[in-house]
Amino acid sequence: MIERENSNIATSELEKQQQYMQKMKAYLSEWEQKTGRKQSYFVLTTGCQMNAHDSEKLAGMLENMGYIASLTEENADFVIYNTCCIRENAEEKVYGRLGRLKYYKNKNKHMKIAICGCMTQQDIVIEKLQKSYKFVDIVFGTFNLYKLPELLYHSIKTEGTLFDIWKDAGEIVEDIPTVYKNAFQASVNATYGCENFCAYCIVPYVRGKERSRKPDDIINEIQKLVNNGAKEIMLLGQNVNSYGKNLEAPITFAQLLQKINEIEGLQRIRFMTSHPKDLSDELIETMKNCKKVCNYIHLPIQSGSSEILKHMNRRYTKQQYLELVKKLKTAIPDITISTDIIVGFPGETEQDFQETLDVIRQVKYCTAFTFIYSKRTGTPAAKMENQVPDEVVKDRFQRLLDVLNGVVEEVHKNQIGKTVEILVEEVSKQNSNVLTGRTESNILVHFEGTKDLIGSILPVKIVDSKTFYVIGERI
Repeated sequence: MIERENSNIATSELEKQQQYMQKMKAYLSEWEQKTGRKQSYFVLTTGCQMNAHDSEKLAGMLENMGYIASLTEENADFVIYNTCCIRENAEEKVYGRLGRLKYYKNKNKHMKIAICGCMTQQDIVIEKLQKSYKFVDIVFGTFNLYKLPELLYHSIKTEGTLFDIWKDAGEIVEDIPTVYKNAFQASVNATYGCENFCAYCIVPYVRGKERSRKPDDIINEIQKLVNNGAKEIMLLGQNVNSYGKNLEAPITFAQLLQKINEIEGLQRIRFMTSHPKDLSDELIETMKNCKKVCNYIHLPIQSGSSEILKHMNRRYTKQQYLELVKKLKTAIPDITISTDIIVGFPGETEQDFQETLDVIRQVKYCTAFTFIYSKRTGTPAAKMENQVPDEVVKDRFQRLLDVLNGVVEEVHKNQIGKTVEILVEEVSKQNSNVLTGRTESNILVHFEGTKDLIGSILPVKIVDSKTFYVIGERI
């Protein structure tokens, strides 16, 4: 176990890790001279966009050390799983893949295996890894991601599993090397952690207290990204609406957006996730007035029942949520809204479920992330009585999808005839002559084009629609 240092000076932590990156670079260079090949890495990411961005930082540090990316884990010299613990099946999949890695490691004795992320912040997981997965080399959590170079260096020099789990967060370490999926889009952390303590959610226990980055650090990062070709940025946080409350010089999320909106060269600003209890009139007005802020918001409802929302500790009612939607649509008539919905929360009745369907029909979501309630040990909901039987939950879940898909299809049909601008993202996986991109309102568009258009923003006319996307023609 590596002891956590008392220093809270983030700059010295970064300098320290840079020194370890240089040590690893020397080690890998010597390896290449002896073997005639570079060592490779593979990162598996499960969970939310926050995890995906964390994995971009892991990849950045690894490539800075001299590793090259591997397409498969069995052929990689270093494999790291960045994990999620929102649902039990996500954890079971990680354990299954770890079991297969043991076979690959037996064939490749110098392979190193690491596991990090939300799963590893749980004592029960650490106990299981210590007992059944002793072949894993490094285990660390969500608070010390930047320590990967140091942990990897010590793992190479020592035997056995290296555990480095912190129970709370230190200073935010800036300027971690990052590998982005592409040059024209990038995610940028606004906040870390969460203090909402929704009854079903384990995130506050594994991500820690809410911490906001300094606005200047955010703006400087975005400016660098724009200088390197970024046209769209996504601000990330478990609850971006509460940004700035814990800073020495408090600033609201709306005020942060206003500052970012002034960055020359940036064309689109997105953000997620917004908690309804903190969605202010100031933020709605800022979304309306800042041209670069997209006319789209992800606003989780979770349940349409005010009674269930109370038990979930969401701190708003169905009516309050619908009032927010009304304010958004009044201020920004062409806004689209997506959401999260949980089916089968303890105590949910058929009437509660019908309230959820009613919200879907009223709001007319452009998409929704839908989940069957998953009991998570350590959360208040796990101890609640009136757990809903599986067969009832599965039936409700299917009925919810039937209603939701009909609403999403209606939203997409209403796009036909409109001329919109899309940011072209990639070539379709089904047809190499078709490109995909998204409108400002986050509608997915397929259209015929060549791959040299990827990364550009261009106008298309919507000519047809499907349930989950629309079809456009270039103008």
